[in-house]
Amino acid sequence: MSVRRSIPVLKTRNPAAARAFYEEFLGFRVAMDEDGMLLFVSTTTPTTQVIVAWPSPTAVDPELLDVDVSVEVDDVDAAYRGADQSGLAVVREIRDEPWGIRRFFVRDPSGHVINVASHIRPQRQ
Repeated sequence: MSVRRSIPVLKTRNPAAARAFYEEFLGFRVAMDEDGMLLFVSTTTPTTQVIVAWPSPTAVDPELLDVDVSVEVDDVDAAYRGADQSGLAVVREIRDEPWGIRRFFVRDPSGHVINVASHIRPQRQ
């Protein structure tokens, strides 16, 4: 398995203050601004990223609040099979999401929930 990026998921009760901190103080740019989450990306090293999430009744991805780290891999199906074969605690089964990723959640040995995902590649015709 090849890891493409690993993104901490930080929870907040004050998205505006978090946005100011990551944009203005640390110099990240906002790459995604959705209800319930912001994805910040480094302007110099694009794979350096931070997700900030907050509770919202209309959040695009309300399950994000259950996640501690999001890891993008090259083959999520292989990762899922590996987790199953290793007897790891899969806390959310694999599935395709409407925003273009395929993912599952697994618990690490310390109890953290890891979102393991790959972008869904369009089928060639």
